[in-house]
Amino acid sequence: MTETPDSLIPYDEIVQEALRAVVGRVLGQVVAGGGTLPGNHHFYITFKTGAPGVSVPTELKARFPDEMTIVLQNKFWDLIVREDAFSVGLSFNQLPAKLEVPFSAITAFVDPAVDFGLQFQAMAVDDDDNDHDPDNDGAERDAASRITSSEEGSNVVSVDFGKKK
Repeated sequence: MTETPDSLIPYDEIVQEALRAVVGRVLGQVVAGGGTLPGNHHFYITFKTGAPGVSVPTELKARFPDEMTIVLQNKFWDLIVREDAFSVGLSFNQLPAKLEVPFSAITAFVDPAVDFGLQFQAMAVDDDDNDHDPDNDGAERDAASRITSSEEGSNVVSVDFGKKK
């Protein structure tokens, strides 16, 4: 049995970038529609808090040093979408906060209203990092359960080209 040679074309990076652009396009449609989500649509967006270009308040970075899931549903404001990132205002424990998230930092995007999800390879994997916040487990567990679903007819797209570590 012969081994498949390593590709000289970075297919995984190209596909990841294209799928992250889907997130930008969806968020851009929300902005174009007046900043409110149509129908029952709402989004779980998971991202690496330590990724380059991510800006979150210090107290949130301390609570979520690796990864954070936000929900865009009823109470968000000032959603701005650029080619490479988005920013949004959200409330955490009744305190307003502005977040800046490059699309390259996103690891998951889920719209539970239509059972649609995208899962991306993590930018930096640290298997020894067991830090998590139990206060955020519900949203993360819900998003993860939808992302990893393999039910017939699922609209989940998971891209993993078996990148060597």
